[in-house]
Amino acid sequence: MKERAFAAGVVDIEVRDLRAEFADEILTPALKANAKYEGKYPLVSALSRPIIAKHLVLAARQWGADSVAHGCTGKGNDQVRFEVSVRALAPDLEVLAPVRHWGFTREDSILYAYRHNIPITATKEKLYSIDDNLWGRAIECGEMEDPWAAPPPGVWAMTVPTAAEPREVVISFEEGKPVSLDGATLPFHELIEQMNGIVGAYGWGRLDMVENRRVGIKSRETYECPAALALLLAHSDLEDITLERDVHHEKARLEPRYAELIYDGLWFSPLKRALDAFVDETQRYVTGEVRLRLESGKCFVNGRRSPHSLYDYGLATYDAADTFRHSDSEGFVRIWGLGVQTWATRQGGTTGL
Repeated sequence: MKERAFAAGVVDIEVRDLRAEFADEILTPALKANAKYEGKYPLVSALSRPIIAKHLVLAARQWGADSVAHGCTGKGNDQVRFEVSVRALAPDLEVLAPVRHWGFTREDSILYAYRHNIPITATKEKLYSIDDNLWGRAIECGEMEDPWAAPPPGVWAMTVPTAAEPREVVISFEEGKPVSLDGATLPFHELIEQMNGIVGAYGWGRLDMVENRRVGIKSRETYECPAALALLLAHSDLEDITLERDVHHEKARLEPRYAELIYDGLWFSPLKRALDAFVDETQRYVTGEVRLRLESGKCFVNGRRSPHSLYDYGLATYDAADTFRHSDSEGFVRIWGLGVQTWATRQGGTTGL
């Protein structure tokens, strides 16, 4: 990064290791909200933009700058995320977007870097745009801009199958946040790093989808996010036994909206803040353990337990230990269906048959 920056002509560069802050302040709330855009994408790139914007603003204040800049094009989501976030945090700062005005194609950008001896990994033959962080890896462009074309095998890095034997891992949660892996307490960012290696070795955690960008176009995207998808799977499963029915259903209804706010660059917004308060309240009793089984190309839950579990064996079982009062059901069912029965008697009758 430093070599590339100085080759491009910067005055100075500061590289900040924000992995712990990213995991604790950004990924934790997103995980608690089971945030997946359009029900699939765990917001790999979108989640990194708020913390980058935050530190852009901090750097601008440190250097006494009156503007910040980004290198996003005019048709992507990231221009929205950076600019909206910066303006939410520092309305006085100007945001410069030179690439948006230059009109460079991706090949133009690569040739520009070649001419000015700026080291990059993309080539004219492999025009991939790759963005990676703790939560995963996004790969786009090149031949994959054709939604019918299969992703070339060489684009995958985190999910190359290497594990030979199935295994199980146990993830412990406290109030919705993962705190240990197989009994070993870890900082969240280290737990994510380990999960990426463990789960990715089974070739699981890939996404190939066409998503709806904020700017109004559909885009074919491929992602590798083994730890993100595995942790979201485990967290959601733990909620199944710890959340009361109405809370669980309402949370499930709000989760797509929460993910949409992140995708659309509204991390720093009053609605996002209000939803965070709701999500945090739901996580008070999301404490326990989830066991994941890993096999070639598979990751699934095969056990869960919690000291706050709402699962009651006596109420659920059909054997002799059954404590459910079956006699109560007759009156409940009759009252529950009374409105429909009245409608059918007075208005509906048998007209639907």
